[in-house]
Amino acid sequence: MKPIPKTLNRRDFLFVSGMAALVSSEGLAAGKQQASTGAARPNILVIMTDQQFAGAMSCAGNADLKTPAMDRLAVNGVRFDNAYCANPLCVPSRTVMMTGKMPHETGITKNLDAQCTTFHTPMLGRFFADAGYDCGYAGKWHLPLKQSQTDIHGFGWFPPETEKCPDAKIPAAVTEFMSQKRKSPFLMVASFINPHDICQWARGDRLPHGPIPDPPAPEKCPALPDNFAIPENEPDVIRKVQHASMSVYPSVDWTPEKWRQYRWAYYRLIEKVDAQIGEVLEALRNAGVEDNTLVVFTADHGDGTAAHHWNQKQVLYEEPTRVPFIVSGKKFTKAGQIDRTHLVSTGLDLIPTVCDYAGVPVPDGLRGRSVRPLAEGNPPAQWRDFVVSETEFEYEKTATGIRGRMLRTPQYKYIVYSEGTLREQLFDLQADPGEMNNLAVDAGKKAVLEECRARFAQWCNDTGDTFGADTK
Repeated sequence: MKPIPKTLNRRDFLFVSGMAALVSSEGLAAGKQQASTGAARPNILVIMTDQQFAGAMSCAGNADLKTPAMDRLAVNGVRFDNAYCANPLCVPSRTVMMTGKMPHETGITKNLDAQCTTFHTPMLGRFFADAGYDCGYAGKWHLPLKQSQTDIHGFGWFPPETEKCPDAKIPAAVTEFMSQKRKSPFLMVASFINPHDICQWARGDRLPHGPIPDPPAPEKCPALPDNFAIPENEPDVIRKVQHASMSVYPSVDWTPEKWRQYRWAYYRLIEKVDAQIGEVLEALRNAGVEDNTLVVFTADHGDGTAAHHWNQKQVLYEEPTRVPFIVSGKKFTKAGQIDRTHLVSTGLDLIPTVCDYAGVPVPDGLRGRSVRPLAEGNPPAQWRDFVVSETEFEYEKTATGIRGRMLRTPQYKYIVYSEGTLREQLFDLQADPGEMNNLAVDAGKKAVLEECRARFAQWCNDTGDTFGADTK
């Protein structure tokens, strides 16, 4: 397997080399001064939702909802159709996006608070602050450290509500941050919670960020997905987890009618957060910085949305792992395009991408790639041939020790879990996009299965992932 190359063109290489020499010879402070007084560099705005799968946008062809703000980002940029989170769970996924390192590398594999006491990996805001950017963050935090630990994460500005800034107040917070007089460019993260409130809706709880209407009769709700059924030859740990954690998965005994209402509610929550994203985009325009701001839109992970009778996340099917990823800005992209070819890791690729646009040195040791050449319509001759996602299941905030890995190639998806009678899944996503036919039990696909196993073993060897060795 060829190693994943770092993405630096000659111009960026010269800039990075110059910055590195400057910092080493004159110190970090001089590096900051150089960065802030150079040629006009773009502002960076990262907009993130929570628990939104890739197909949950009208610009993705979904007729069951309307997302004008997300559609606007797509029209003004490039939407990557094959973008995958590094872990379909909040804290691990967000940590990968902020560090550029996989969960098994940082040790952040679950949502459990105990991880916070040992986490010291530098984050996105630290890299940009050291390069002279003003760094702000508003909304859901859910990272394995406190906001007071600026030396690690680097975000120097938070709204007064800090970690409890609700979705409804994020637009005002972003407006306040962008309206400040500054000589340096900014990096701003607007982190929305919705459509995560679907978790409370499924349990019949009060929605933390405001109500939505009661769903109409099931026949007026979105239809069930084509892959609604539980597939044959599914690893047994999947339903073991589902049945053991009823507060997370109250859907075990739902009727098809209830599932249709669930989908209706989920889409209403996405429309709700889309309206708030629209307010953020208007704030960007009103502040007069829209033209020189690169906007990246994504989600930390997706939601089962009734596929395979699944709500929420953690499993490695398409709906929980494939997420929106839009790089937007007419000045910075070949606007209005859809990239359906290249595999993107939203966790690994976010930092290299925004660093590439901003002229900020990419930290050593990161395996991600900048999607800037793809967004500009100049794809490199070689791109990665697979992406990997990880998972580790929890029962009611308790670690189970049950882990899984997903390896996605241009045609196939290979999934393996750490325990169970049947541990593996193999899907031909070109012929079976709904993941209903597990080819891991098909003798005719043994060669493909062995090839995926070999690629995954090489990945484990290259990245220090002990999954394979621990589960033999």
